[in-house]
Amino acid sequence: MTNLALGAMEYGSRIDEQTSFRLLDAYVDAGGEWIDTANCYAFWQHPSGHGGQSEELLGRWLAQRPGVRDRVKLATKVGCEPLWPGSYPEHAEGLSAKAIDAALETSLRRLCVDHIDLYWAHRDDRATPLEETATTFGKHAAAGTIGRIGLSNYALWRVERFHGVAAGLGVMGRPRCNCGTRTYSRGPSSATTPTTTASAGSPTRSSTTPRPIPSSSSSPTAH
Repeated sequence: MTNLALGAMEYGSRIDEQTSFRLLDAYVDAGGEWIDTANCYAFWQHPSGHGGQSEELLGRWLAQRPGVRDRVKLATKVGCEPLWPGSYPEHAEGLSAKAIDAALETSLRRLCVDHIDLYWAHRDDRATPLEETATTFGKHAAAGTIGRIGLSNYALWRVERFHGVAAGLGVMGRPRCNCGTRTYSRGPSSATTPTTTASAGSPTRSSTTPRPIPSSSSSPTAH
């Protein structure tokens, strides 16, 4: 089941802990490997207006199941956490070095782990230079706190530009950067229809269901 990912978006918020644990156990028992979350999940479900509930639940689940961390791969994301309740999408944490450093430290603490297997930029941040984002991701990859790097909610040309910037800076090469894109088109019915492009060898999960915050893409496909 390496080509599938279990999305934990609403675990710990809309989906209670007992049910979430049961679903996670069944997934791993069936051979599931990838578990996908984000540092902002699920801010729209929580009275605080901030996310973190999904990561915290996964951390409790892992802590109560010694050895399971070695059987799963964790994917989480940075970039969409609201700066204050109700501020998303106009005001979110973004992808500056300061934001990434703080978010990664928090995600590691919540998840009760020392590294994250796949770390996503949750959405493009045009206010932050790609050089800054790429350098910061590269720093953490070199330190071993993150493995693969993913880009979510990026236009394809921005993914290619990121690749070029990263290669030029020497912080990562193409084989290390496992990126993909999801684009959205709105038809007459205003329905959101995502299309996903994944890099070779990437576990993918696709969905045509609109999400309350921007969905994403590729290794496995992020939301």
